[in-house]
Amino acid sequence: MEERVAERLHGALGPLGFEVHAFKVGWYNAVLQPAFHLSYPDDTLAFVVLSTPSMFDKALKPFVNKERLKIIRDPVDQCVSHHLSSVKEIFPDQKVDVIFDYEILPSRRPKFLAQTAAHVAGAAYYYQRKDVKLDPWGEKKIFGVCIHPKYGGWFAIRGLLLFPDVQVPFLEQSAPVDCVSTEEKRTELLELFNFHWQDGRYRDIIEVKERYSEEQKTYFSTPPAERLRLLGLTGFTE
Repeated sequence: MEERVAERLHGALGPLGFEVHAFKVGWYNAVLQPAFHLSYPDDTLAFVVLSTPSMFDKALKPFVNKERLKIIRDPVDQCVSHHLSSVKEIFPDQKVDVIFDYEILPSRRPKFLAQTAAHVAGAAYYYQRKDVKLDPWGEKKIFGVCIHPKYGGWFAIRGLLLFPDVQVPFLEQSAPVDCVSTEEKRTELLELFNFHWQDGRYRDIIEVKERYSEEQKTYFSTPPAERLRLLGLTGFTE
């Protein structure tokens, strides 16, 4: 069942520059405190959805050109929402729940922890402070970051697709590729991500096969209120 669902998702989202990776809810819940658990049985089938560098040209720009009079908030969020919500149409006989990366609970907690989901699904390795044996940061708070084996840091985790009626007790877990495998590189990665994230150098901690175009880099480095102008959308506010 998982393979049929995955095949249809790849067919619908792959040409738009998205990747989907399957996991069981139980894998995710097992590594988190109860406050962060997803409220589904452990064997429930879920997919984490990533946007790759090509999503900008394959999905975002066509979406903006087609829906330009309907852009009322962040164009990327609206584009992702449109395409992930459209997945329900290819599963008319299945219940599909969608959780987006930007959604938060009343407590201000995110509805799901994106990097943990990517790690347990085998999509991207979530490097954290505990992965560095000789910790040089003392009392400083150090945030972790996911690195994709093909795109390095040039990708984003956009949401979850959950199939509450599909139970997959025999789904086998694939470990994410440990592509930043040395102590030195892991330390450098966390240093760059935490203290120099704006220059984006952490994204190239490994040799990548594809990265954001210059146009895309400019878009994401521009303050949100000015991004609409870059896409040719004027007279709107984000």
